[in-house]
Amino acid sequence: MPNVLRRYASGESRFDRPSGQADDEMRAPVVLMVSGGADSTALLVLAATSSLDIDDGRGTARIARERLHVLHVNHELRGLDAREDEEFVQELAARYGIPCTVRRVDVAALALAARQEGASADTNVENMGREVRYAAAAELANQLSEEFGTPRSAARIVTAHTADDRAETFFMNAIRGTGPAGLSSIPRRRNRIVRPLLDRTHSELCDLLRMRGIVWREDDTNHDTRYLRAYVRHEVMPVVKRRNPRVTSSLAATCDILSDEDAYLTQVASRAYRDLLRRKGDGMVALDADRLGATEVAIARRVVRSALLTVCPAARLEARHIASVLSLVAAGRGSCTLPLGVDARVEYGLLFVRAAKQATTDDGAWLEVPGAADHSQAVGALTLPDGHTLKARLVEVPAGSRAADLARAHAQEWAGLSVLLDAAACGIDASLGGLLWVDTAAPGDVMCPFGMHGQSKKLSDLLNEAKVPAADRAKVPIVRTSPRGQVVWVAGIRPDERARCLPSSKLLLELSFTTG
Repeated sequence: MPNVLRRYASGESRFDRPSGQADDEMRAPVVLMVSGGADSTALLVLAATSSLDIDDGRGTARIARERLHVLHVNHELRGLDAREDEEFVQELAARYGIPCTVRRVDVAALALAARQEGASADTNVENMGREVRYAAAAELANQLSEEFGTPRSAARIVTAHTADDRAETFFMNAIRGTGPAGLSSIPRRRNRIVRPLLDRTHSELCDLLRMRGIVWREDDTNHDTRYLRAYVRHEVMPVVKRRNPRVTSSLAATCDILSDEDAYLTQVASRAYRDLLRRKGDGMVALDADRLGATEVAIARRVVRSALLTVCPAARLEARHIASVLSLVAAGRGSCTLPLGVDARVEYGLLFVRAAKQATTDDGAWLEVPGAADHSQAVGALTLPDGHTLKARLVEVPAGSRAADLARAHAQEWAGLSVLLDAAACGIDASLGGLLWVDTAAPGDVMCPFGMHGQSKKLSDLLNEAKVPAADRAKVPIVRTSPRGQVVWVAGIRPDERARCLPSSKLLLELSFTTG
């Protein structure tokens, strides 16, 4: 029986795991994120005294006390109240014999600094606090994993999100505007983060604490409707519950369905992204724009989103940003600027997505030696003219021949469209071959043209003297030893003096830029 059917048939909340992985997960640390509110207090109590499903290979079961560790993050927003929350959590953890770590972070100052450095306008205190909490939890989980001698992936970070939180997040995301991922709300598990209380309501957890005579802390900001969550909790949910008192459980089922379907579409989109990817560099990806335009729009949106987040993970994307990029793809040309300065443009049949620092640079690609690239292949932002092929191969100097004489005769025969250069001077090894970088001329590029005895010249001047039209200069391949290395050859125009053949040259590099 397939795993997914076995899970439904047996009521299990996990898939089968290899025995070694299961052993690691049953020994790995479990970090409980506890703020001191009712939900997280209940989480601590249940983890210490009852059974929870934290997806460690055992389903709903008791967690070994030695695995537990409490984390409390003091945001330093509420003065004395925040310090009392901190003390409450420390005392509660001590009551159950669980170690407790406290982190104090000035969240308001971090949010202000982020906005001053150009972060998105919605980098508010609430969002920054969430980022700080999860970063602290990840750091602690990694530290404990080393102490426990277990893989980091086996650790668990446990939060106290409830069915109410899930319903509120659904409406919050709907108000902001979102897709299936946002509407699936809070997932039961994301990597190491698990949420075993998603099927319980806030009211149920409060009742549990009252029955055990356990108090909890109240955060007054939870009633401040200037915050979106508080607005949804106190203004939206009461109205919805009057229409459907069971809306929380109804939305939980809806979120589970959306989450499963979103996971499937994500897998399909990931395969499509890999198929469409033509180039990837530091802060840049290039996708096949024609094929992307022919892709189902539901998948195309996800592919574009993946490309944007690949170059700028911090970008907060909205549906209108994805639509702007897809409109460029449909038009076959154009450009637009997205959050955090991400640049998207369609050129040469490719969709280029660049982070801000990459937006003004010319891109290139590696050319294997021996190897070739023709007009049907993307060479960075360079598209070779129709019918043209750029080739590289190695040639040994025949016994009794002079490399310089061979190079001179070869250049005359091919009228400069093919040259022989010293392979070693171009960084090419006789036995291993190598790589050359091919791109286009960039402002400020210089070289030492062959025949000028080491004098340098700007590439722009060289192209101007060769009477290459400005509109065609982006089609002239510039061959370099590396992305920032010296120019070896301006294809079809002039090689570099430093790569010329010498009397001692034994292995030659033949570069050709020809038709046919």
